Amino acid sequence: MLGWAITFLVIALIAAALGFGGIAGASAGIAKILFVIFLILFVVAMIARAAKGKPPV
Repeated sequence: MLGWAITFLVIALIAAALGFGGIAGASAGIAKILFVIFLILFVVAMIARAAKGKPPV
């Protein structure tokens, strides 16, 4: 999921550099959403791992 967020961020940066404002805005928005989802899932996975009694990686 982090890979997809980075991909959309790169698309947004390239589109912004070329002057495509709409595509850049949409790609940046998607990248933000995917990054937040990634962070939430990462925190949930770490909490679940800690609840099982395993040490953090």
